[in-house]
Amino acid sequence: QVRLVESGGGLVQPGGSLRLSCAASGRTFSSYAMGWFRQGPGKEREFVVVITWNGRMTNYADSVKGRFTISRDNAKSTTYLQMNDLKPEDTAVYYCAADTARPYYSASSYSRADFGSWGQGTQVTVSS
Repeated sequence: QVRLVESGGGLVQPGGSLRLSCAASGRTFSSYAMGWFRQGPGKEREFVVVITWNGRMTNYADSVKGRFTISRDNAKSTTYLQMNDLKPEDTAVYYCAADTARPYYSASSYSRADFGSWGQGTQVTVSS
């Protein structure tokens, strides 16, 4: 199990930017695919983006393509989500997650069920 802690959420105006961070405990961070999910008010938790353990592959939800960028720094055991051109519909609690059951594995697609460790979430509110 790995402990994940998100940070960087807040209130931003439409068109603005935020960078979320997800710090992981443990020495095996570099072996896990990392994902970001979000849950808006009254909505189901939805997939946002995933990055494979080696950073070679990323997969974005259509709703955030071209606006959000995921990255990882394995030396710092941290995953980042750069969010640009934010829209009111991006308002949600954002969660990072780790695919801890499949170290050094790169899948062609990921679902919520693939991620065994989750952070507590950070609130992002996009409003004028």
